[in-house]
Amino acid sequence: MPKILITCVHLTRHFDSFRQQYEDAGIEVVIPPLEGQQFSASEMAHHIIGVDAVIAGDDDIDATVLDAGKASCLKAVIKWGIGTDGIDKAHAAHLGIPVYNTPGVFGEEVADLALSHLLMLARKTHLMDRSIRDGGWLKAEGRSLSGLTAGVIGLGSIGRAIARRATAFGMHAVGYDVMEIDNGELAAIGATQIALNTVFEQSDVLFLACALTSENHHLIDQKTISKMKPQAFIINVSRGPLIDEAALADALTEGRVAGAGLDVFEQEPLPANSPLRKHQDRCTFSTHNGSNTAEAVKRINQMTTDIAFDVLGLKQAAFVANKVA
Repeated sequence: MPKILITCVHLTRHFDSFRQQYEDAGIEVVIPPLEGQQFSASEMAHHIIGVDAVIAGDDDIDATVLDAGKASCLKAVIKWGIGTDGIDKAHAAHLGIPVYNTPGVFGEEVADLALSHLLMLARKTHLMDRSIRDGGWLKAEGRSLSGLTAGVIGLGSIGRAIARRATAFGMHAVGYDVMEIDNGELAAIGATQIALNTVFEQSDVLFLACALTSENHHLIDQKTISKMKPQAFIINVSRGPLIDEAALADALTEGRVAGAGLDVFEQEPLPANSPLRKHQDRCTFSTHNGSNTAEAVKRINQMTTDIAFDVLGLKQAAFVANKVA
């Protein structure tokens, strides 16, 4: 009987809705209890033994995990979502273990969250809400979005969805991507692709929507912040390590950045001693939750299930699974 390990919290939370599919396919499912957001490499190396495939969340799947899986019976790693930076894809390829993900599937949902952070920061609704709850009646002066420049780093499905929303608010949208994006696709959403340094220089609001790589770790640091307009906003709905949080905290203290909307952090959950916590009036935080809507979760739960059945030769998926390694 094939055995699948499920560690993604979104699928485990709703597994009762999918249980019959797995039973009908004759699959044994392993769902270990999880405290927190993801399993460590040592935990995954233990859980991976004896399973044919894993549907993973943000777990640490390094070489030791893959070696343990290969020595057992692991045939595939399926990443729920887009980001595969926690998976040693080069080692997986060396071992002949395919890695799949689900790109382009919740750009709209993550873009919604990105704009919600901007709206709170620009109109200070988080401060007014807090004031009313405390018995006050704060009249906070905000900033108009119309006429501002939104710079988007990463022009994939999420970045383009952000740009489209920005232009709907009357903003001018520019962006950067390591790939050259078709001009027609960008023109259709009112955006243009420009050089990275120009994005830093022109942006009143900087959105991070790119994948995390070894090259862009701490892309936002003291040097790049110094290139930005004074009092710009920074919104990150991608990966926490794109930002040097100590440098961002210093910039907030010195007033060089107006505010930051962060769905992701260098360490998650955000540590109690993080310097960002000193700036909660000028920051809005969420819990790495951009894709977490009922509609998106149901959609990707089914997609990762279909990929698992397909790679194990149990049922052909109605789509071509995206193989990243």
